[in-house]
Amino acid sequence: MSLFAPSEIFQFAIRIEENGEKFYKRMAGKFPDREMKKMFNALAEEEVKHAQTYKKMVSKLEKYEPFESFADEYFEYLKAYADKLIFDEKSSRAEVYEINDLKKALDFAIDKELDSILYYQEMKNLVSEGQRPQIDKIIEEERKHFVRLSTCRKENRNACMT
Repeated sequence: MSLFAPSEIFQFAIRIEENGEKFYKRMAGKFPDREMKKMFNALAEEEVKHAQTYKKMVSKLEKYEPFESFADEYFEYLKAYADKLIFDEKSSRAEVYEINDLKKALDFAIDKELDSILYYQEMKNLVSEGQRPQIDKIIEEERKHFVRLSTCRKENRNACMT
C-alpha cells in the first residue's frame, strides 16, 4: 500500500516550486547587476511554470480525499512539510542574506534543485508502480533546472541567460 497518492506528491511539488519562486525573486532583488537580476527573475518565472504544470498534472489524476476527517488541516500539514523541505522559508532568508556573489547564489540554487530531485526520487518509492510516471515528470522538470544552473556555474555568466 502506498503512503502517498500522486496528488499528494504534486501538492508537495507545487509548494516547493512556490517557495523556489520566492527564493529566486529575493535573489533578483539582492544583486544590482542587471544580467543577474534577469537570470534570477527568469528562474522565478520557471518555478511559476513548474507549479502550473504540476497543478495541471494533479487535475488529471483521480480525485484525492485524505483519510483524515479534517482535510483542510491535512493539506496545511502537507504545505508546512514542503516549506521545511527544499526551499525552507526561514533558512532561505538567512542564507540569502549571506549570499553576496553569483557563485554562492548558483551553488545554493544548484544544491536546492539537487535536493528536489533526490526528494522526488525517494517519493517515487511511496506510490504504486503505475503512478510513478507522473513523478518522473516532476523529476525531469527539476533536472532541467539543475542542468541550466550547473551549466551557468561551470561556463560563465552568459550561459545563465539561455
